[in-house]
Amino acid sequence: MSARFQELDWRPTPMGEISLRRRRHLASDTDVYEVKLGDEWLMSSMFTAGEIALADLGLAACAGGELDVVVGGLGLGYTADAALRDERVRSLLVVEALDAVVEWHRKGLVPLGEGLTSDPRCRLVQGDFFAGATGTAGFDPETPGRRFHAVLLDIDHSPEHVLHPAHAGFYRPEGLRALAEHLHPGGVFALWSNDPPSEDFRSALAQVFPDTEARIVTFDNPLQGNTASCTIYVARGR
Repeated sequence: MSARFQELDWRPTPMGEISLRRRRHLASDTDVYEVKLGDEWLMSSMFTAGEIALADLGLAACAGGELDVVVGGLGLGYTADAALRDERVRSLLVVEALDAVVEWHRKGLVPLGEGLTSDPRCRLVQGDFFAGATGTAGFDPETPGRRFHAVLLDIDHSPEHVLHPAHAGFYRPEGLRALAEHLHPGGVFALWSNDPPSEDFRSALAQVFPDTEARIVTFDNPLQGNTASCTIYVARGR
């Protein structure tokens, strides 16, 4: 049995102090991994349904055979891991702003780290997703201008609740239009949001993508003894 609580890493970052913690959840007799940035709880291995649904719903909207995919935000790796379960995925580029998070996976400090770093289809890149989305070089530093079949994004809490003010412009039509330039024709953009569907954001999506939807994903919340929900936006390009 592991210790009841252990801080596996802590360090300052440009976005605030980040920490990785592991605690024992006695009711389920499992280890729970949690990430905190400053005063904000970012993620927990107890709640992964939304991260997995982001990959499942986003890739289900992709037509065709082999897929090249970008995941924005590595976190604890659940979106990337779910994407790799799709046999059509031939390459997965995971863009993560914080080098600490990439290091946790490469050192095996989180449960999915070894699987992601050992999969030859998967490459972890430390970089600014939003700079790649809105710039001409794109996401892959080894192949500037490279296009992808799907981009799956889970960084901010929602389009209205961002981790850094610089991210806000991405969720407007001009930011989404720049992202669309990095997709193949008919490519898919999918986004996780902790908030209910936003009419303002759906309107912004519809100005860029002809086919959009917002799916509510409901999951159990054992800490409160009820259910919780998140939103997955899926948009398909021309």
